Amino acid sequence: MFAVDIRAQDMWVGDDGQGGSIVSSVSAPSRSELENFTAENVGGKKIPRSSASSMSNGKTPSRTPGIMRTGDLLMRNGQSILPHEKAFSIQIGWRLFRLSGASINSDAPSYFSTYFEEQLRLDENGNGPTKTLFIDRDPDTFADICRHLQGYYVIPRDNAHYVRLYADAQFYSLQRLISQLFDSEIFVSIGGQQFQIPRETFSGPGNSSNFFSLGFAGFLGSRDDAFPGLESRNLMRPPPVQPQTVPNRSPKIFEDLIHLSRGYPLLIRDKEHRAQLLSDCKYYGFKGLMHKMFVHSISYNAERSKSEIIMQLEDLHKSGISFVNDASPSDQSPLGGWVNYMRPFVDETSYEVIVEIGSQETKIDFRSMRADFYGDTKARISSLFQTVADKMNLPHNLPLGLMMSSGGASAASASPANTPLSEDRVKIRIGQDAHIILDGQEHTMDESALDYQQELEYNPEPPTPTATSLAPGQSWPNPTMRPSSTRPPPSKKRKRRGSLDEFGEWIVRKGQWRMRVQPRVESSPRVGWGEESGSMEIVLCAVKLDAFSGQRGRNMGRGFVS
Repeated sequence: MFAVDIRAQDMWVGDDGQGGSIVSSVSAPSRSELENFTAENVGGKKIPRSSASSMSNGKTPSRTPGIMRTGDLLMRNGQSILPHEKAFSIQIGWRLFRLSGASINSDAPSYFSTYFEEQLRLDENGNGPTKTLFIDRDPDTFADICRHLQGYYVIPRDNAHYVRLYADAQFYSLQRLISQLFDSEIFVSIGGQQFQIPRETFSGPGNSSNFFSLGFAGFLGSRDDAFPGLESRNLMRPPPVQPQTVPNRSPKIFEDLIHLSRGYPLLIRDKEHRAQLLSDCKYYGFKGLMHKMFVHSISYNAERSKSEIIMQLEDLHKSGISFVNDASPSDQSPLGGWVNYMRPFVDETSYEVIVEIGSQETKIDFRSMRADFYGDTKARISSLFQTVADKMNLPHNLPLGLMMSSGGASAASASPANTPLSEDRVKIRIGQDAHIILDGQEHTMDESALDYQQELEYNPEPPTPTATSLAPGQSWPNPTMRPSSTRPPPSKKRKRRGSLDEFGEWIVRKGQWRMRVQPRVESSPRVGWGEESGSMEIVLCAVKLDAFSGQRGRNMGRGFVS
């Protein structure tokens, strides 16, 4: 007799030999007892495999390869199976089902096959009726399980039906149905709309560990661990499992994400549509799709013999940033190079990156050829510079005490000066190839401005005092009056549009910049005037600028809200 487990509280009702009703409290054998059961211990007797064939119902059974008969109990590969032609009664809730041994054997060993095998072993004659197995579960769900046992492919209708099938398949130990459901489509409700998604839809790079795959593993476990944290063998019934439902997201946006993940082009209607797609990509964990949808432009620059990618500053990811030297460093002198970018999970090669910076948080000072950044833009620029420094294996620029203090480097205020590649005001370079729109009109830099830039490049100024370095209460009365150069600009005749005196500072509405890394040039008694200090710095090289020179230019770009 097998031991009684917790499932013994589910009573089995059947008919005895005289037609009366009897109740059995004997439970089905446990899974470990079932696995230890072999053809050699049927009924407690050792049966030689060579003589396992016997008479059944007065007829000599046909010899089927791999199957042996012992009374009414069939054996296959050392595991007992039920006689195919015999009918067995199973009552689920208020509904009675009758299944043949062939149907029950189709997904065995199981809760059903184990119980009825025990009934046949207890019957000495082997011809008596078996008791009806009673289980207090949902009969409608079991009707679909019956179709599975009869050889039909059962497809869940929705996410709730899927969960019921999966939970009952685990409870009844139907391993073949468990594997079928585990490998089937994902059933989920998004914003009240049902979706049936093939698992390979979101299996691409960066998308595999997503909201649905992790949620499925968390709620339904795995093939071997159906209900995480619970011992399934001792469960009276499965715990309630809530179907995967996302009520607070848009089903239309999710349809677009499925369309894109299948390899089809997606027409992004406007900025709001793109923002909604990116927001849901982040929510569901579709990193590969998210990087694919970021605004970008990839082209080949024939004049520079390089492929280029334009990316917005806020869309750059640390793992895609790299530094490429101009040439192989054959000597010990530091070499310059350019910052490149490769979209994670999307691109197979890196491109020379052109960073687009908007939001009117960039101010250019032409007298020092430096740029100030403000707000979130300053924090992103600082993070970008530090990432480049990390890729180049440069040491951190913060004091050791600050690094070891509470919060570490994150506690310091965001500034490019906290990186080893820049001061607080970032060095810039604007050449004749830069396309400039100033106050709504096309602008061309004159030769004097270009000469002055070149002079500053090799004869840099001392650092200009910033707001943090001024005494309390002290400030510059006018930005254009700051002492920004130790030597005056060359005294050449200048064009009106390119005069540095007229346009000392610009506010950049939008700008595109290449990122050049080069040896730092300093002027000090210790290093020398115009000599390389051995350290490196980043120079932002202008590609395209849309700027205004003052409040009038800014007001020209304003629009009316009504």
